[in-house]
Amino acid sequence: MDYMVLYSSKTGNTKKVATEVFSALPGMSKDMQSIDEYRGKEADVFFIGFWVNRGTCDMSVIDAMSKLHGKKVALFGTCGMGSDAQYYKSIEKKVNVWIPDDCEYLGMFLCQGKMPMQVRENYEITREDPRQEACRKKLLHNFDEALFHPNDADLADARAFVERVLEK
Repeated sequence: MDYMVLYSSKTGNTKKVATEVFSALPGMSKDMQSIDEYRGKEADVFFIGFWVNRGTCDMSVIDAMSKLHGKKVALFGTCGMGSDAQYYKSIEKKVNVWIPDDCEYLGMFLCQGKMPMQVRENYEITREDPRQEACRKKLLHNFDEALFHPNDADLADARAFVERVLEK
């Protein structure tokens, strides 16, 4: 079976997970490329990685997925906004809709990833409304926690995801 790992990575988080996904795949019949480098190389199973932007993936990922037909597709990605299962489920619904109906969807793995410092600078602006101020403090805490991701546990979870996908 041929495997292709495609990824879009803005800060390096998703590339780090893509490398782990690639190394977890068996055999020699596999390849890994950024979405920008990909030129339509054939494979039976595609692992497609993305960074979450406003609750979904970027356009390059949508374009790549929509061109796949008759393939098995698994998704993985990184998200700055913590590890909220409900939020991750909403992301999955927004992203997997772009996989063509004649493909077999194999599931999705998401983990937290660090964000650019510019994001923290935006969060540091004090708010006058106490409710907004509480939210701002929560966002700052999440940002600081995200600095340590993807970590070894996240990468082990990515490997476990690959193993579950291959069992299907």
